[in-house]
Amino acid sequence: MLLVDDVMDVVGALTAAGLEVRSDAGTRAMYATDASLYRIPPLAVVRPRSVDEVAAALTVARETGVPLTSRGAGTSVAGNAVGRGIVLDFSRHLNRVLSVDPEARTAVVEPGTVHAVLQKAVAPHGVRFGPDPSTHPRCTIGGMIGNNACGSRSLAYGRTSDNVAALRFLTAAGDSVATGYDATGRPTVSGGDAVLAGVRDVMGHHLATARTELDRFGRQVSGYAAQHLLPERFDLTQALVGSEGTLGVITEATVKLVTDAPVRVVVVLGFDDIVAAGEASPAVVTHGPTSCEGLDSRLLSVLRARRGEGAVPPLPEGAAWLFVELAGDDADEVRGRAERLAAAGLGVDALVVPDPATQARLWRIREDGAGMAGRSPVDRPAWPGWEDAAVPPHMLGSYLARFDELVTSYGMTSAPFGHFGDGCMHVRLDYPLDRPDGTQVLRAFLTDAAKLVGEYGGSLSGEHGDGRARSELLPHMYSAQAIAMFAGIKHAFDPTNLLNPGVLVDPDPVDADVRYAGSFPIELTGRRTRLAMAYPHDDGDLAQAVHRCTGVGKCRADNAAAGGVMCPSYLATREEKDSTRGRARVLQDVVRGELAWSAPEVHDAMDLCLSCKGCASDCPTGIDMATYKSEVLHQTYRRRLRPRSHYSLGRLPMWSQLAGRVPRLANLMMRLPLLGALALWLAGVDRRRTVPAFARRPFRRSYAGPSPAAAGGRPVILWVDSFSDSFDPEVAAATVRVLEAAGYAPRLPDERLCCGLTWITTGQLDAAKKILGRTVASLAVAARDGVPIVGLEPSCTGVLRSDALELVPGPDADVVAASVRTLAELLAETPSYQPPDLSGTTVVAQPHCHHHAVMGWAADAALLASTGALVSRVSGCCGLAGNFGVEIGHYEVSVAVAEQQLLPALDAAPDSVVLADGFSCRTQVADLRERPSLHLAQLLDPARS
Repeated sequence: MLLVDDVMDVVGALTAAGLEVRSDAGTRAMYATDASLYRIPPLAVVRPRSVDEVAAALTVARETGVPLTSRGAGTSVAGNAVGRGIVLDFSRHLNRVLSVDPEARTAVVEPGTVHAVLQKAVAPHGVRFGPDPSTHPRCTIGGMIGNNACGSRSLAYGRTSDNVAALRFLTAAGDSVATGYDATGRPTVSGGDAVLAGVRDVMGHHLATARTELDRFGRQVSGYAAQHLLPERFDLTQALVGSEGTLGVITEATVKLVTDAPVRVVVVLGFDDIVAAGEASPAVVTHGPTSCEGLDSRLLSVLRARRGEGAVPPLPEGAAWLFVELAGDDADEVRGRAERLAAAGLGVDALVVPDPATQARLWRIREDGAGMAGRSPVDRPAWPGWEDAAVPPHMLGSYLARFDELVTSYGMTSAPFGHFGDGCMHVRLDYPLDRPDGTQVLRAFLTDAAKLVGEYGGSLSGEHGDGRARSELLPHMYSAQAIAMFAGIKHAFDPTNLLNPGVLVDPDPVDADVRYAGSFPIELTGRRTRLAMAYPHDDGDLAQAVHRCTGVGKCRADNAAAGGVMCPSYLATREEKDSTRGRARVLQDVVRGELAWSAPEVHDAMDLCLSCKGCASDCPTGIDMATYKSEVLHQTYRRRLRPRSHYSLGRLPMWSQLAGRVPRLANLMMRLPLLGALALWLAGVDRRRTVPAFARRPFRRSYAGPSPAAAGGRPVILWVDSFSDSFDPEVAAATVRVLEAAGYAPRLPDERLCCGLTWITTGQLDAAKKILGRTVASLAVAARDGVPIVGLEPSCTGVLRSDALELVPGPDADVVAASVRTLAELLAETPSYQPPDLSGTTVVAQPHCHHHAVMGWAADAALLASTGALVSRVSGCCGLAGNFGVEIGHYEVSVAVAEQQLLPALDAAPDSVVLADGFSCRTQVADLRERPSLHLAQLLDPARS
């Protein structure tokens, strides 16, 4: 173990070399794990800006004897991208596409280049990079090279090793080596002569082993690809792909590009069970698909439970399915092949899907598989470790049956999915890691699983690499001679074991450094720390809640194309600490007792969280960072002095109620230059923000009940929030007119009520419980009478639908949550309602983040479509997000978030109606573009001519 002085020496040497170094507790927590089961805090994180800086970091590692680990997006599932020494994060700066050669169909990239960025760069030339793993929106090319990633279309495009044309890398000794191919296709290599001589010597002793034990089927990627080091081929490019950063540090890659067939049709085949799907896969492959992906009904059950029945498009009958993609140049030919496959009788039912939009929904389910599988079929935490085994495809059905038996024998559950056409199965398992013997069970199961795959002549890994999860188990797959060969190769490249030690050769134990094992210090003296939130989906356990984050990193991707919101702060800063994953990693150290609630690193990570709740719906693991942020603020400031904005913005409904008594005076005071500026500073509000004016007459003071014509209508409670009441009463008035036209008799609650939203977002949860508890108790009376409750402000509506179940759980909260509707939802349930004809009206719609995440915007989309309006929906967050965007220190990020989607959409349609139900969204539009915007009720208002 390195002493503190030694640690400081290493960090000092890295800093002296002019490197961008991070060694604070927050950064070490964020980089302590990837998407795997393992947690190993690094000594320091270096973010190199050039190849020279990579070499400098390597020199420091070599001179100090501190190991070095290369890291891309941190989505490695086997523990390949964590290490105890220096972690090189290539994704921050070395992330460029350096050149594209359309004629040669190649591109030169830096190792931190994101797969999706490469695809965007080469798409104008009509080509693409072939392999497409499910993490393609955020994984890096360097990471794909490290693991030899494949993806769902490997039947057409092969593995990453089949798509790399040249590499540049540094050896552990610091030598620069370049590999590639000459004009005849013969492998070439320059540099690293001493290393190459050592490798050739090793291979001379293991010729028979390399020729007989490796490359037996397409997905055999475990161990080193030593077959490429045989004297008859000696292809160092292919040999390095899949070496998991243990043989060299990749600094540049030339990748091959392919053309995409213009016509795609998906055939979904249904089967009685996953075993039958596996057995049918070889027959499916004879139809020439580009993809053949398996999916178990147990996984879809998790998806439906989290996102509702509408999350899954119609599927053919069955309890397991194969998603089969056929592609080609001729539409009739491809459709004919699809019809023949559907009629081949390979399952119990079949569905041909020619529609690209529906295809995209199907593939999105498959891509989110790893995240969704983070909860088991019995709603327990589920983990990787044995998530990537592969067997020869003709043996997959039998293997799946035996594997299911093995899982059941350990009292665990699973929901398999994967690349069935290649014989590769992905799965997450609910290991009992919370038990004292949890890691012992983990070791026993992994050992038995490795033996089982060995019986089938399979591979421990089909594309994720062996990492820390499986390297120790390689002797169950390979002979002692093969293990010795791997060790010899490693020693020739890296004699001092400097590069990513603990992986592949001299491996760490599979049950060491497991990040979610045993109890956590947050459980003190047998009694859980007093948490404010109930965490009902995690058994009341905050540790389980924050460990929902498995590291798949979807929060590091731009999810706008799929209508997503997550994660606006990361997209604005591109800093790991500002991603949902980075925050979750820091909170995992809080529940471990490594960091205090009040630690600066914790609050630095939480500061730019907009509490948008985008992750609650967009993250496939179901994490809810907005709730966790509220908990952090509550635990930090409870009974302590708070930031100024907590007293002002955090209690805005209270202040607005007071201002509502003298609105003209309040508005005048805010307009006076000195007094207004002082008030903003005292409130913690950025001076560049425009403060909305208080309404001259709040809605509650003017509303006398339904009109005489509507008095006999169906009763409905109009939930008029503080924002609509105090700042925008016309929204409430318009809602009344729409509801009356739909046959309702709207009435207000008998007393003035508040949902406590601003108290919740600022972590004043003791007060929020009292405020919300009183509201829920009052509304529950009407809810039990079957009276619907319609909300105006999406964030406040979301509190009643979601946060109330966390803060004041019980029968009252349950019945209220079930009775609350958005305006569009209520109108959708009203058969007699006829929306106005808005043909010829173009609308730019900005759904509120909480609307998207908690209630969903499907009812609004359907209602708008029925009006005939031409609607362009904006993805992403507006950037204001309640109190976030007006607070001092947040203005730049707030604007940067708006610039991602909202502002470009507004600028592209200057004459369109802007639709924004959220008060903060309307405020942001007015503040940054000085444009009016409407609530849905105002758009549908019968009084609007």
